[in-house]
Amino acid sequence: MSSSQVMSQALRAKVMSAEDAAALVEPGSHVGMSGFTGSGYPKAVPLALARRIEAAHARGEPFRIGVWTGASTAPELDGALARADGIDLRLPYQSDPATRQRINAGSIDYIDLHLSHVAQFVWFGFLGHLDVAVIECAGILPDGRLIPSTSIGNNKTWLDLADRVIIEVNSWMNPALLGMHDIYYGTRLPPHRKPIPIVAPGDRIGETTYRCNPDKVIAVVETHAPDRNTSFAAPDDVSGAIAGHILEFFEHEVKQGRLPRNLLPLQSGVGNVANAVMAGLDDGPFPHLTAYTEVLQDGMLNLIRSGRMDLASATALSLSSEAAIEFNREIEFLRDRIVLRPQEISNHPEVIRRLGVIAMNGMIEADIYGNVNSTHVRGSSIMNGIGGSGDFARNAYLSIFMTPSTAKNGTISCIVPMVTHVDHTEHDVQILVTERGLADLRGLSPKQRARIIIEKTAHPRFQPALLDYFERACRDSAGKHTPHLLDESFRLLRPE
Repeated sequence: MSSSQVMSQALRAKVMSAEDAAALVEPGSHVGMSGFTGSGYPKAVPLALARRIEAAHARGEPFRIGVWTGASTAPELDGALARADGIDLRLPYQSDPATRQRINAGSIDYIDLHLSHVAQFVWFGFLGHLDVAVIECAGILPDGRLIPSTSIGNNKTWLDLADRVIIEVNSWMNPALLGMHDIYYGTRLPPHRKPIPIVAPGDRIGETTYRCNPDKVIAVVETHAPDRNTSFAAPDDVSGAIAGHILEFFEHEVKQGRLPRNLLPLQSGVGNVANAVMAGLDDGPFPHLTAYTEVLQDGMLNLIRSGRMDLASATALSLSSEAAIEFNREIEFLRDRIVLRPQEISNHPEVIRRLGVIAMNGMIEADIYGNVNSTHVRGSSIMNGIGGSGDFARNAYLSIFMTPSTAKNGTISCIVPMVTHVDHTEHDVQILVTERGLADLRGLSPKQRARIIIEKTAHPRFQPALLDYFERACRDSAGKHTPHLLDESFRLLRPE
């Protein structure tokens, strides 16, 4: 790579190899890394750091660090450091198999946080001191300001609070990203907070670049590598059916006068079902859509390109290889239609509540009363983390959770008597959707919820067992508000 994207003379003098930069990270450091759902993460320094850690361990020297990010990253970061046994603490969200295995084995401590809480917790001092920030950028301007790349996440906070900063300048990133970002510097700590002045999804309230004290920069590393692109399967019968139920529900809500024809700003979690919903919207009757979400996937990008969606606000991109190529080719068109913000703003409860966001998120399982588990298997093994689903679900105008009705090739029901771990209580869940149907839980008591959840969303193979459980619970605990048979509520519902 040439130094054309490192335009600051002072910072150009700090260009060095990834190995030399990694040598500046000390054992026991808390390190804030850029990265959110596989985009905008540092590509070279974490790999070099993993090699350094492995060499230290080979000499019998302990070397582990705390890794703080925006959300999930990639094998070159989470995976490499986990396999090197280099992580002692990870937060706030991860999706790497090696990291997950070590968390569940007890060798990595993991803090699963709401994504809107992370930056403020660091500012509050709740998580300890941040020693080093390692941040990917698309370029450095002559005055030292940093051009963000394809995710923002917690980068602003890392740059503000870290003692030392390592910058990776990735020439693969399109310099035309400049102008797409909105970095808000108006956040205050209690008791001096002020309202976040966003009243529409496209409002810009900040700056297009990061501020960074050049005296804190200890290294600049030049790279040229794409993000970890996400592969999305074409909608299958299950995801297509889930999407169909949601779109039919939207049409009903418009007819009832509870939604405008262009709906309300959309938030969508990551995955194939979410993309299937976006594909359905592209063929649907709703014009001039908007999004206020945390991740922009292929389906939402297609809505913008087709003219069905006017604007999307997020904190990160999460695109397939094909969509990433299209994004770069059409970036001049997209720059005025996409806003990338820090995650404490993209996921801010105040803004979500004000805009009336429609939140659509996935889950592992839901129980018959509407409690949702989105993070754990069998109550104790973490999958990924709560991510931003809680930020949106509790504060949304409509809170929708969706999943196939069964897992493990149909042998396990995703609708259960009682979830083994609760991430979203019944108070934050309004709509449950599977390929079998949609359960609208608004205005229903727990017993009313149970009947409609079993009837509308459970797979027919498991409906008799669920209904039998509910009816016996009602009979054996007469008068109870939320009937349960606690001695059998966690038995796995399997086909006979």
